[in-house]
Amino acid sequence: MTADDARFSQATDWGPNVVDGGVRFRLWAPTKNRIELAYGSSDDPRFLPLERGERGWWEIVTDKVGFGEGYAFRIDGEAIVPDPAARAQVADVHSFSRLVDPRAYEWKTPGWKGRPLQDCVFYELHVGTFTPEGTFDAVIGKLDYLKDTGITAVELLPVAEFSGRRGWGYDGTLLYCPHAAYGGVEGLKRLVDAAHERGLMVFLDCVYNHFGPDGNYLNAYAPEFFHPEIHTPWGPAIAYDERPVREFMIDNALYWFGEYRIDGLRLDAIDSIKDKSEIDIIAELAARVRQTFPDRHLHLTSEDARNITWHIERNADGGPRLVSAEWNDDFHHCCHVLTTGETEGYYADYTPASAHQLARCLAEGFVYQGQYSAEREDHVGHPSNHLPPTAFVNFIQNHDQIGNRAFGDRLTTLSSDGQMRCLQAILLLSPQLPLIFMGEEYGETQPFCFFTDFHGELGEAVSKGRREEFKKFASFEKEGKSVVPDPNEVSTFEQSRLRWDRLGEEDHAAHHAAVKELLAIRRREIVPLLADIPAHSGSYRATDSRAFEVCWSLGQDTALHVFANLDDEPWGLPDAISPSERAQGHTIYATSREAEEGLRLGVLPGTSVVVRLAGRLLIEKSPDV
Repeated sequence: MTADDARFSQATDWGPNVVDGGVRFRLWAPTKNRIELAYGSSDDPRFLPLERGERGWWEIVTDKVGFGEGYAFRIDGEAIVPDPAARAQVADVHSFSRLVDPRAYEWKTPGWKGRPLQDCVFYELHVGTFTPEGTFDAVIGKLDYLKDTGITAVELLPVAEFSGRRGWGYDGTLLYCPHAAYGGVEGLKRLVDAAHERGLMVFLDCVYNHFGPDGNYLNAYAPEFFHPEIHTPWGPAIAYDERPVREFMIDNALYWFGEYRIDGLRLDAIDSIKDKSEIDIIAELAARVRQTFPDRHLHLTSEDARNITWHIERNADGGPRLVSAEWNDDFHHCCHVLTTGETEGYYADYTPASAHQLARCLAEGFVYQGQYSAEREDHVGHPSNHLPPTAFVNFIQNHDQIGNRAFGDRLTTLSSDGQMRCLQAILLLSPQLPLIFMGEEYGETQPFCFFTDFHGELGEAVSKGRREEFKKFASFEKEGKSVVPDPNEVSTFEQSRLRWDRLGEEDHAAHHAAVKELLAIRRREIVPLLADIPAHSGSYRATDSRAFEVCWSLGQDTALHVFANLDDEPWGLPDAISPSERAQGHTIYATSREAEEGLRLGVLPGTSVVVRLAGRLLIEKSPDV
């Protein structure tokens, strides 16, 4: 990385790099005979030959392309394709790429170093539906609101350029190129800079397991980029045993950190990365990030359905070796099943009438730590109770868990107000890193649907596939498949926008105020205790209904106790929870005065939560379930 005052650029193997004599353009095309740089007008381009180098690389240094002008590559005198590592496009994913001066933007916050991991309160948002305008600049207009709410980390769904104007972003094809409809290069830099001015971190969701189906030209010149014999849910696996392929993705991560001053990345579905290499790509990527930027608080989170732990293990000082924290689907699934009773699909692994799983998840990390899963027909997971709670990102809603439902309905509309109040208290006052999905903080009820902007045969296939996907679900059969929102209809996208006017309504304003209070308590009472959590810090007791107690040993010889009853009926606390234990310390939160008084008397009312801080005290663990 180079820095000139407040201007930043990040050198990369792929893509254009400013060097002496002009700009270096490179492309990896190991089996092609001729690669040319196309420049000037796309209607009547001129061409310059690239020189064949070692290991399949082609390269040219030239001053023929100026900043803001278009360029592309011609393959063996035929197909003209965009640069796969372009920073911008002239038009869409099929057009010429546009040369960008990476140091044109002057940062207002060049000295920003980030914030420690334990500070993270994530707010996941989709740029296109977060505001009516759907742009990076419009997000800036909401940053003061997010900070006032208690958010510390704004997490953007993928912003890499994808086909069309509407989409979740997980079908990106130009991974170095911020989506033009959102505001492109300058817009994203302005957003990150504005967030840092307010003390907010910015995370990006990055997809390193596949490319989107429209606009990916890699096969035209580098079919070696993929392993056609290895299948993933999205097609052939990316060939991470090829060094140029590894550098493409590792450089991409370094590029976001270096050139855009991003604070963290969320690595999407790493269980779908089929890496044949001796060193896993995630391990190398994470190590390179930490080696390249040792003086900044940078964070990596990941999503992985396998419940693995090797990537989130800790150093001797308690800091992460590689990945900072893992998204914990087990926590979400327990909360969802306990409050809705749904047991279809992957919810079949979770028990509606028992709090054991949720309590274990809070105390130890994962529910499945090697047990057999009937739904997955395999043993799932690895022991996780030795990891600190801050190795996990918990949530009761996110883009997947809402948007992958047939009608995009939020948990807010599926559970009672009392249940949501309890779940939010458990989420925000537990020592794990909490994530809330846009609008959740004020009780948004608008759906967040799956939407795309594909056309022709691809569009028809996506729409049909969406309908077919839900045939086996009972709710689908009741409603009829014709009512499932068509991903390609503009109305599906539009109904997924937040309704900010609801903040002016009494119920939603009260909901927002309650979340602000919980986050203020977290910041004041809990975050200062998260820096030095011992191994095996969590313990729990649970009943055969929906009530439990979880306790964590935190820093400063302090224990955090959460008593929760998600049932409608009162919970008579077991004799093992002695009056002295219930009275020790002080209450930092209770859903009601009756709940706090009930805890003191040994009977926790229905649908209530009490959270207390006390001296270091561990409770005996319940048996595994």
